[in-house]
Amino acid sequence: MRTILFIVLAAFGAFSLYAMWQVGYVGIWQAGMASVGAWQVLLDLVVMSFIALGFIWRDAKRNGRTVWPYAVLTVAAGSFGPLLYLLLQPAGRPGLQASHTGSVAVGR
Repeated sequence: MRTILFIVLAAFGAFSLYAMWQVGYVGIWQAGMASVGAWQVLLDLVVMSFIALGFIWRDAKRNGRTVWPYAVLTVAAGSFGPLLYLLLQPAGRPGLQASHTGSVAVGR
C-alpha cells in the first residue's frame, strides 16, 4: 500500500507543481471558480477534504499521532494532507484495526 501511496503522491505532486508553474496558486483557485460547474467540483473537493480530516482527526487521536500538520496541509493543499498522513503512518501498524465498538475499520 505504501508503494501505491508514494506513486500517487509523486505523480499528483509533479502534476500540481506543473499546474502551479503554469497558473500559480491563486490561478488554480480562480479556475475552480470560473463557472457553476467548476464551483461544484471545487465545493465537492472541499467537502471531501473535511470528511478526510474527520477520519484523520479520529485516527490520530486513537493512535497518539499529531494531526495539526496534516490538517493545515489539507486546508492549504487538499489531498496532500491525507496522502502524507497515510504514507507516514507507523510501519508496524496493521492493515485492519478493530475499533472500540467491535467493528472493523478498513482503509489502511
